[in-house]
Amino acid sequence: MSKYIRPRPAGNNGHEERQYLIDAFTKQDTWRMFRIMSEFVNGFEELSDLPPAVTIFGSARTQPGDANYQLAHDIAYRLAGDGYAIITGGGPGVMEAANKGAMAAGGVSVGLNIELPHEQQPNEYQTLPLSFRYFFVRNVMFIKYAVAFVILPGGFGTLYEFFESLTLIQTHKIKPFPVALVNREHWQGLAEWINRQLVEEELISPADTDIFHFADTIDEVAAIVEAGVCQKYPDAEKCNVAAVSIEENKVEP
Repeated sequence: MSKYIRPRPAGNNGHEERQYLIDAFTKQDTWRMFRIMSEFVNGFEELSDLPPAVTIFGSARTQPGDANYQLAHDIAYRLAGDGYAIITGGGPGVMEAANKGAMAAGGVSVGLNIELPHEQQPNEYQTLPLSFRYFFVRNVMFIKYAVAFVILPGGFGTLYEFFESLTLIQTHKIKPFPVALVNREHWQGLAEWINRQLVEEELISPADTDIFHFADTIDEVAAIVEAGVCQKYPDAEKCNVAAVSIEENKVEP
């Protein structure tokens, strides 16, 4: 029998109405809560022993042979060789390229796959694959174990991850870490819009643009990531090797 909320008869107190609201909380909703908790628990258990990780985002539509595909592969290869775990969304395109690069370097290659109606297929280059039904649980895993985000050109999903990271850092919900936008030419228009529309109209503070940085080369990405390690783990051995500066990659007005 379907359940619904009946109008409260005149003269009743609110108790009966609250009871109807509880009845309307279906069994499916109850089990969904357990599924959400299980995804959090599984993610925390599987990823808790990761070394410092870099999360790499970008388009699932990027094809092998594309310059951004190769760049994602080479960035992941370099970072994995430096001892970082590589985390991606586990799908094709830039995600596949980054997982492939990490695996080729003998590193930890994590794929946080998402179940979608059109059935995103996990790529085959993951040493640690995890599957999620809920985007928000998956997003926690992207952020919790990362010392930096590396973001290549992508669509709505990539922009979603980019702006979520900015929001969490801006509002101090997470400890700040650098966000590298790879391919200055691609991202420059967005950065100019942010400065022109958001900063000039005082919708954000000028300092908020310091959260993200441009990078065009693998060395620039590596410097930004190393700065992230020093920011999140100031006593890390890497921080004693050389001073890291990312000033030249800051966003230009």
